[in-house]
Parts: sequence; structure tokens; C-alpha cells
Amino acid sequence: MSTLSLAVRDSSTMLRRNLLHARRYPSLTLNLLLTPIMLLLLFVYVFGDVMSAGLGGEADRSAYIAYLVPGLLLLTIGSATIGTAVSVSTDMSEGIIARFRTMAIHRGSVLVGHVVGSVVQSVAGVVLVGAVAVAIGFRSTDATALEWLAAFGLLVLFALALTWIAVGMGLVSPNAEAASNNAMPMILLPLLSSAFVPVDAMPGWFRPVAEYQPFTPAIETLRGLLLGTEIGHNGWLALAWCAGLVVLGHLWSAKTFNRDPK
Repeated sequence: MSTLSLAVRDSSTMLRRNLLHARRYPSLTLNLLLTPIMLLLLFVYVFGDVMSAGLGGEADRSAYIAYLVPGLLLLTIGSATIGTAVSVSTDMSEGIIARFRTMAIHRGSVLVGHVVGSVVQSVAGVVLVGAVAVAIGFRSTDATALEWLAAFGLLVLFALALTWIAVGMGLVSPNAEAASNNAMPMILLPLLSSAFVPVDAMPGWFRPVAEYQPFTPAIETLRGLLLGTEIGHNGWLALAWCAGLVVLGHLWSAKTFNRDPK
């Protein structure tokens, strides 16, 4: 077999392994998905009227649903990648990676399996949260088919970027608990972004925290694609963040994984 064929075959095997683990032990994935769903229901039904009035409109819960959903879709991806960090750290600490190193398999297939499996789970989580959002009133009637496709592509690319970072965090964590703690910025950053309120409504000293991070431009780009708001420079910033995180996460993960165990 050629090197490419071997890599594809082994990566497919590792992908099946990770998807089987997710199916057999769904509690972690479900717990991580509950966070964005609970936040969606909380902010819509408890704070929806107040938040929509505070954004400069009438007390209309449906208007705030439209504003809220793009940010929560990206929060869903951030939550799902915590499971990736935990899964990678568990593999490292339980010795299965050491066994893989002794087998005649493509070395990078282990990481590829984790990454692709996590992206698949992230997309499934986005679909689930999106379905809940539609069920409680979210609508995007003005978006064209091309804009829907671009929005889906952005979500997949963002999931890929965060997953590579999560893999690196899992590789350097001594245990699953540490991996979960190290990956907490994946949830904290969207909470500090424009997901819930506009950046302009934040205190001046706090705005740089929301502006200079990957979630805010991605959220604003997603809003523009789905709701027709102004995207401006956020589209290019979102793509640049995604590309940079993919490269950084891949190099970090590959270097850490290829390091000889002590």
C-alpha cells in the first residue's frame, strides 16, 4: 500500500474507534451539550424580553432569539471540544497511545481520528442546538442557500480549529481532570464575546477582551450570513483566526505527540 492509502486506512480505523467510544459513553458529550441548551432556554425565556429591550428595541423575545443563536452555536463547538481534550488525555494516561506506537500504523492517524471524530460530534451538537432554537422560534428567512452553505462551512472550519487546540491541550495534560480544566477557555471565551450583548454595550475597559479573540468575529460573521447584518471585516478576521488556530494546533499537537515518552 502507498503511504497515502495507509494513512487513510488507519485514520478511518481510528475515527471509527473514537465514534464508537462516543456512542458507548455518551454521558460526557450530553453533559457538554446541556450547557448551550440550558443557556439558550435561560436567556430566551427568563431574560429574553429584558435583553431585547436593552438592545434598543421593544420587549420582544423573538428578536433576542435571533441575536442569541449564532453565538450559542459557536459556544456548542467550544463545549464539545472539551470532550476531545479529555479523550486525548485519557488515551495518553491509560497507555493505549504507547501501544499504538509499537504497532505498524500510520503515526498521525491517531490524532486525525480524534480530530475528525470531534468535528463530527461538534457538527451533530450544532444541529441539535439549532433544532432546539428553531423549535422555540429562531428563523432565518432572508438567508440564501449560498449563505447557509457559507455559515455551515464557517462552523465546520471553526470546529476544526478549536479541535486541534483541544488535542494539544489533551496531549500536555497529565490526566483527564487537568485536560478538562485546561480546555475551559473554550467555554469562557464565548461568554466574554458578543454572543449575548453587543460589544458597544460593554464597558470601555472590557471591550478589548471581547474584540480581540476568535469568537467575536466568527459570531458576527455568522450573524451576517444568517440574519443579514453587516459583516464588515469580521469575515476575514474569522477566517484568519481559524487558519492560525489550525496551524498552531496541528504543529503543537504533532510536536507533542511525536516526542519520545519519558
